[in-house]
Amino acid sequence: MKLSLLPSALSQAVSVRRLHREQIGRLPKLIFPKSFNEKILHRRLFDRDSRIPNLIDKAKIKDFVRQQLGDEWITPSLYEGEDLPPLAERNWPVPFVVKATHGSHMNAFVRSPTDMTGETWREIEASIKKWKAEDYGRWPYTIMQKWILVEPFIGNGDPPADYKIFVFGGHAHYIQVDLDRFGIHKRVLFDRDWNKQPFTYRYPSDDREVERPSSLDSMIEAAETLGRDFSFVRVDFYEIDQMPRFGEMTFFPHSGLARFHPDEYDFRLGALWP
Repeated sequence: MKLSLLPSALSQAVSVRRLHREQIGRLPKLIFPKSFNEKILHRRLFDRDSRIPNLIDKAKIKDFVRQQLGDEWITPSLYEGEDLPPLAERNWPVPFVVKATHGSHMNAFVRSPTDMTGETWREIEASIKKWKAEDYGRWPYTIMQKWILVEPFIGNGDPPADYKIFVFGGHAHYIQVDLDRFGIHKRVLFDRDWNKQPFTYRYPSDDREVERPSSLDSMIEAAETLGRDFSFVRVDFYEIDQMPRFGEMTFFPHSGLARFHPDEYDFRLGALWP
């Protein structure tokens, strides 16, 4: 890790301190961080690890995962490019998803042949224009290329559940499962043995039983392989036909501005971050 006190980081520090106090209820310690959120903010401001931009790029990450885990973990790309190809060349098998390589929640779904209309493509092109205008105003997003990625839609109808594994110093500690993401968003956390935990963050917990994925052991092993050289990273997976599939690596969950309930777990997770 390389630390740098850049003028941009100093100006951003004022903003993130204010946002942290508004969201979490206290001013963060940015120089000697203790909590999980504080350590994410510290990474945002001062860590310029040159590996991170390629590892959060949804297209470039595939080579890294392929080398570490193998082809079977990767969702193949139907298309990668600076922009969509001409309309006549957009003949990918449906269903598929169009996404931006540089950001989160930048997806457009084409679920059936009836969606392959000029109106649909105009809506997708308008979304792409908005995606490419978004750089989050901070490193590493300001230096990342803003390409378009097209992938097959995985799952059966609805987007599959994803399993977000928190890896600290190469060891997986917690698994986050999000429920009803397109409705009333809920969140449940488990330890690596699939024991439900008495805390959540950002979103409320849910009392429903969440089935342990049959490939969890393989996911945990893969997450520790991908995260072994980092003090912290969250590695996300899907389970498709009882087989694990890589999703993404996240180094700045919720930008360090998600409140824990109870609050003490902000510091418990922070203590796991070496």
